[in-house]
Amino acid sequence: PFGNLSDCPNGSRWIMDVFNECAQDSRDVASIVLGLGSIACFIAAAFPQFYQACRTGIMDQALSIYFLLGWLGGDLLNLIGSFLADQLPLQVYTAVYYVLADLGMLSLYCYYRLKNGGRALPAPINAAFVFLSVGSLPSLSLLGGASTQDPGTFKGRSLLSAPGDEPGPKPFSRTEIIGFTIGSISSVLYLCSRVPQICTNYKRKSTSGVSYSLFALVMLGNSLYGLSVLLKNPEPGQGQGDYILHHLPWLVGSLGVLGLDVVISFQFLAYRGGRPGSCEERGALLGEQEES
Repeated sequence: PFGNLSDCPNGSRWIMDVFNECAQDSRDVASIVLGLGSIACFIAAAFPQFYQACRTGIMDQALSIYFLLGWLGGDLLNLIGSFLADQLPLQVYTAVYYVLADLGMLSLYCYYRLKNGGRALPAPINAAFVFLSVGSLPSLSLLGGASTQDPGTFKGRSLLSAPGDEPGPKPFSRTEIIGFTIGSISSVLYLCSRVPQICTNYKRKSTSGVSYSLFALVMLGNSLYGLSVLLKNPEPGQGQGDYILHHLPWLVGSLGVLGLDVVISFQFLAYRGGRPGSCEERGALLGEQEES
């Protein structure tokens, strides 16, 4: 069997079979439900932006490339870190979708960048894009390596300690320390990725070409994601503070960006009457005047 219910007495059979996660009470079940809700929000978040890009055709002007690269870098490190640090299975599944959605968003950005005037991306950005794209392949293969483990072993977080374990803080293993460090860098990238987009909106004095549904669903998804982690019961013998410490980078990455997303939300309100591409239009007109 995929999950070993003997390691999770009184646990839900279907949750163990589907998610390989122990859910012994309503708090654990609520954590799973919120986690699934966050995944649904993140899955839905990309489609409004794809539609907006196809409708306006100015995705390369509306979104900052550094915002997209920072988002991809954060999601890539989030996937690696959550796997190495033995995070909740739903956290790993969500991280996989993050990377795939980011690659789709970046591909669409590059398409409109070339279509609108044939302007190629600068070499440093090309190098970063290739590095992050190639780096996502071995990251996804980490999940494949997990299948080589004993199928009867309960993977993911060990939610039930052995009877002889004494209560106390759960120590970090060497792999978890590496994953914790990578997850911390991922959180920093998440926070930094919003700044270029805020600056781009401010310079353009417009949010045309950017779908607010993208940020609204990301805000909702991050809120549900953070709540799902906080609601999960700690392992027996592990205190609530120690549990939060083990998940701190992912909580900061999900809940910490909410403040910056609120700033972007205010920009949508402030610039809702702004003309799209005003900066780009002024630059083109000035160039034509100089040529004449």
